Amino acid sequence: MTFFERRLTLWVALCIAAGITLGKVVPDLTNSVNSMSIMVDGVPVISIPIAICLFLMMYPIMVKIDFGNALVTRGNLKPVLLTLIVNWTIKPFTMFGIAVFFLSVLFKDFLPGTEIVKDGTEVKLYRSYISGAILLGIAPCTAMVLVWSFLAKGNQGLTLIMVALNSLLMLALYGLLGKWLLGVNQMPVPWKALLLSMSIYVAMPLLAGYFSRKLILKTKGQNWFEDKFLLYLNPVSILALLATLVILFSLKGETILNYPLTILWIAIPLALQTILIFTITYFAAKVLGLRYEDAAPSAMIGASNHFEVAIATAVMLFGLGSGAALATVVGVLIEVPLMLLLVGCCRRTRHWFAG
Repeated sequence: MTFFERRLTLWVALCIAAGITLGKVVPDLTNSVNSMSIMVDGVPVISIPIAICLFLMMYPIMVKIDFGNALVTRGNLKPVLLTLIVNWTIKPFTMFGIAVFFLSVLFKDFLPGTEIVKDGTEVKLYRSYISGAILLGIAPCTAMVLVWSFLAKGNQGLTLIMVALNSLLMLALYGLLGKWLLGVNQMPVPWKALLLSMSIYVAMPLLAGYFSRKLILKTKGQNWFEDKFLLYLNPVSILALLATLVILFSLKGETILNYPLTILWIAIPLALQTILIFTITYFAAKVLGLRYEDAAPSAMIGASNHFEVAIATAVMLFGLGSGAALATVVGVLIEVPLMLLLVGCCRRTRHWFAG
């Protein structure tokens, strides 16, 4: 690891502080950045600045993948099945249980008040926060996990396959699980948001990586590609990640400063859920005898969430200023720092696995 990578936790902390400060000191600038979004059915789904940063994060990862080998899953059925089982038969229900226990029992007295949601119904705020947590729990990550897998030195080809399968299953299961766990009879499935986010966050960098890799290898050769091109490209993913942090926390800096305790009470169960799912998957991978390169991305994809879809659904169901929407935003704010800690955990425990 380079000096820059070894100090990544410090840079993350500085970027979070810079983002919150920027949002407070220059609110007009952050409002302007926030307004640069692609709208779907009246809901801001894709932030253009964040989309650019995510492309710069994803492209260096995609261009390294040998897509010919990535499509061959030989011997990799176990990590794929583990990922799917954890994501769709365990994770939604642990999130439901943890959110209910913490937000409606332990922290209930710290989360007073009611709100009027989109359909005119008055609900307790803590119930809205639980709804937001559930929407995060049923939306496994289908983009950023490639970044976490890259940083953890995981199998990128396998990660790409698992991302593709999870994306297809989301189209089928997201609405069904949401209706069941939320108790909403007509839960809208944000098909457009799902497809648009997949197109921008995964398909675009994937296609760019595939065709540029093919072109460079053909014109410049393998040695130039590895010794020159990748040498200058490697830092781009991490720099783009840090820029994303500054943007995210600048957009929500005011909310963090105005409601610090509310953010904390919501963040605790979300963080515990992330750590729990990571632990379950990581140790299951160890028991199943998986290689480290397959175990790390399996644990990462279960632990992280597709927050863009969760936010869009919360806004569609409950409104932009709802407690559910706030809970999904808290999920965004804690995910990057927490996932970076889990990446570090993976790298330090690599010796637990056979390969």
